Amino acid sequence: MTETTVGIGGAAESTDMVLNIGPQHPSTHGVLRLRLVLDGERIRHAEPVIGYMHRGAEKLFEARDYRQIIMLANRHDWLSAFSNELGVVLGVERMLGMEVPERAVWTRTLLAELNRVLNHLMFLGSYPLELGGITPVFYAFREREELQTVMEEVSGGRMHYMFNRVGGLKEDLPAGWLGRARHTVAQVRSRMGVFDDLVLGNEIFRGRTRGIGVLSQEAVHAYGVSGPIARASGVDFDLRRDEPYLAYGELRDTLRVVTREEGDCLARFECLLDQSHNSLDLADACLDRLAELPPGPINQRLPKVLKAPEGATYAWTENPLGINGYYLVSKGEKTPYRLKLRSASYNNIQALTELLPGTLVADMVAILGSLFFVVGDIDK
Repeated sequence: MTETTVGIGGAAESTDMVLNIGPQHPSTHGVLRLRLVLDGERIRHAEPVIGYMHRGAEKLFEARDYRQIIMLANRHDWLSAFSNELGVVLGVERMLGMEVPERAVWTRTLLAELNRVLNHLMFLGSYPLELGGITPVFYAFREREELQTVMEEVSGGRMHYMFNRVGGLKEDLPAGWLGRARHTVAQVRSRMGVFDDLVLGNEIFRGRTRGIGVLSQEAVHAYGVSGPIARASGVDFDLRRDEPYLAYGELRDTLRVVTREEGDCLARFECLLDQSHNSLDLADACLDRLAELPPGPINQRLPKVLKAPEGATYAWTENPLGINGYYLVSKGEKTPYRLKLRSASYNNIQALTELLPGTLVADMVAILGSLFFVVGDIDK
């Protein structure tokens, strides 16, 4: 067989096209820029260019006391606000050697899992939308509204909860809230099957995602990828099981770490969906435990001026999008000397340099959307 290459003038046969997608573009999930080098319709090189949303949160941490930094930590991944707060307060409590009341531990675990479902529902609805399926996003937002109503009642906030405090939580649960939360969890669980039927059962969706954007285990380790994306490539790691915090050590029988071996876009979506089901089970287990606990405090009384002792610690948590870590350095003052944030999306997005080369431009959106990132979590 003989192949013939036909030129279209000038140096067209030897010239690559450099295409900038973003930073303002419908396909870039916000303020992200992708610099692509194309050979026809095939991507030869890809470079994610970040920093367009950078707000300098790490420097702002150094000018706020330990109560105020919770507000800043709350916002970098705006879909996982409760989990972001959690990492900060766990780090400060570790520095102080503080033991948190049992009711606060179980309530934190419950709210963290509800927040995980809220995060995943956003991507379960928006990812099919990016591939041309508009209906799933309406179902996803219906379930999100149910859960957000519960979270808003307990905390006062719909997205930025500001409910964690060093030593526990802001205040106790409203009367009757546990029953309303249990009803909401049951309602959401009863309707989650729509994503299996409407999305996973759709042959067009499967055709656009199966075998596309395969991420190897070696690349996962090389780029520090974590969360559902890493587990979709067969990396069986979850801090809730492997280094338990909060009440996860007592939830081993309920906690199920969802993995896949394929490492493609479809596997990443399946991991997200299965993990949502398990988070609802964990929420039920927490509700059962809270119903058994006797009345008691939900936080520790703190001094008017809170100072962490001199030293350093690292607190990491299994956030919805992956590993979220805070490296806290204290000089014994009321503000952190240094608070370094290790966000999940920052590492996960770097894998695009591995995933996009060799693929078609038409598959770029499918691969980009399957990384389930939040731009604020990249730029912090």
